[in-house]
Formats: sequence, C-alpha cells, structure tokens
Amino acid sequence: MYNNYTQFFFMEVKLEKWHRCKVDIEVLKELSKKSDIKGLQHVSVFFGLLLVTGILAYVTWGTWWSAFWFLVYGNIYGFSNPLWHETGHKTAFQSKSLNEFFYYISSYLSNFEPLRWRYTHFVHHGNTYSTENPFDHEIEYGNNFKETPKNLLMNLIPFMELVYFKKSIAYEIIQHALGIKTKVMQDCIPENAQPKVIFNSRIFVAIWIAIILWSLITLSWLPVLFFLLPKFYGRTLHKLVSFTQHAGLARDIKDHRYTTREMYLNPILSFLYWKMEYHVTHHMFPTVPSYNLDKLHHHIKDQLPKTNDGLIDAYKEILPAIKKQTEDSSYFFKKEVPEPQNA
Repeated sequence: MYNNYTQFFFMEVKLEKWHRCKVDIEVLKELSKKSDIKGLQHVSVFFGLLLVTGILAYVTWGTWWSAFWFLVYGNIYGFSNPLWHETGHKTAFQSKSLNEFFYYISSYLSNFEPLRWRYTHFVHHGNTYSTENPFDHEIEYGNNFKETPKNLLMNLIPFMELVYFKKSIAYEIIQHALGIKTKVMQDCIPENAQPKVIFNSRIFVAIWIAIILWSLITLSWLPVLFFLLPKFYGRTLHKLVSFTQHAGLARDIKDHRYTTREMYLNPILSFLYWKMEYHVTHHMFPTVPSYNLDKLHHHIKDQLPKTNDGLIDAYKEILPAIKKQTEDSSYFFKKEVPEPQNA
C-alpha cells in the first residue's frame, strides 16, 4: 500500500510544478546513493548517546544531577524526529528493511503514529506551507498566526505540551485510538488506510498504559521518565532548531526558496538534526540522503537565498516576522532570491 501511494504521490506532484535549482545530473546521481554503513554509524552514535546519558540519569537518581542528566537525555531523545524523517524518506539506509525498522522505532519515540505521518509528509512535500486544499498539516503553527507565539512557547518549555494537551500529537493518537476521524485523517489518509491508523494508535496507547502501570507497580518514576515523558520534557533543543524550517516565510508558493529556510549549524546540532538545516536543498531533492545534503548545498548555494548563519541569525528573521503576522496574516519575510544567470 505504501508503494502504491508513493507512486501516486510522485505522479501527482511533478517536479516541473516547483522551482528546481540546476545541478549536474551525474553529481545528483552520485549524491543520491544511499549507504547502510553511514546510516548504522549514525544510529549507533545516536542510541549510544541515549544509553550513556540514560545510565548517568539512573546512577545519579535522587540527586539534582539526575535532573540535569534527564534533561540531556530528553533533549537527545527529542532528535528521534529527524531519524523518523530520514527513515520515512527511505534515505537513512540503502536497505528497505532497515529503513522500515527504524522508521517504526523512531515513530514511537517521536509520538508519531507511523502511517498517519507517512501520508501527511507526502502532502507536506507536495504542498509545502499550503493553506488551501490540500492543507499542509505538518506546519505545526498552522494558519492562525495569532496562536504562533503561544505555540512556540508550548514547544520550547518542558512539560508545557501537557498543559495544552489537546494541542498535542499524543492527544490526536488517543482520538484515533477511540475511532474519532480527525480533520487530518479526513484530509490526508485514504479511507482504506484509516483502520490501520486506528489500530496503530491503539497499540501506542496500550504501550503508554503499560509503562504507566509499570511505574505504579514499581512505585518509581523511572519507567515514565525514560520511556513516556521525554517527548514532553526534552522538546526544547529540537523544537528550537526545527521551528526555523518554514517559520515566518511565504505560503502557497511553489518555490521552496521562499517557503523554506536554509541555514548552517555547528557539527553537534547538525549531526543530531541529520543535516536537515539544509532544508531548501532537502525539499528540492528529497531522495538525496541527509549525509550528502551539505555537498549538494555546495553545488546549488549560488541559486539560493543567503543561507542563515546559525540559529541566532535565523531567529533575527523569525521573531519580528511572527510578531508582524499576529497583526497582519498576509505578511511574510521575503527571501532575496538570486537572479537567474544567462547561460
């Protein structure tokens, strides 16, 4: 079913509908090659970091050091989202089975029911920042710009998503588990796939209940702190980075140079983020593995707007833009795009 839908998606979303930077076909072919070794190296370091910081949180339990290590553990855990993203594109590994295995693992870690997000991510790529039909359900700050500052704070402050639980992805999963057909299900998920979304959601809820029972039986917070709550207390760093992707930029334009932001990050954040800071490059060439995005960026950067130099530079654009958007929903920060050069 996934393969059929993928084929349908790529038939519908033809590349000529979007601006596409020029790049040598042989270069693109080389950079599109996938590698199991590079993928396994990446996930080994990622899960190794989770294991080490988790052990440190455990052995310091009962001291303030444990709170510190849980915060570190949670913020690394939050970067399971880029792992979900890369395996969802089937570019983390060459092996289809490895991509699928880690896609389902990272979907749980991200609180993403895997089938729902496979469909909505197709829509996101074909209709980036679309406010019309089909609506881009992955732009979490949506169309109501008056809510954007509150949504940003909700995403950055630990546990704040629990305060606004009805806005959370976890609440959507509970709705789907109860058989409630949400707007995102009606908009993006074919009718014959909806029962599986409901089934998967029920599995998620069953796992959550099992973890809570584990904590209650053992009279310990540790099971929920390790396996249930990290997405609520470890959101800050990942959300601070991922919010930059489209915030404050143009909507309903089939040119990723206006709707999407490219920036440079330090090596540690770039690793955790699977190089998704090269986000315009990724949207234009979604079949290129993340470990080659920086190389592809080098080939097309002269055709892109000025790349933001880190998070501070990006937020110098974003914060004034979202403030203006609360007063004028038609406003957006317009990227300066280079004039095309004559051959």
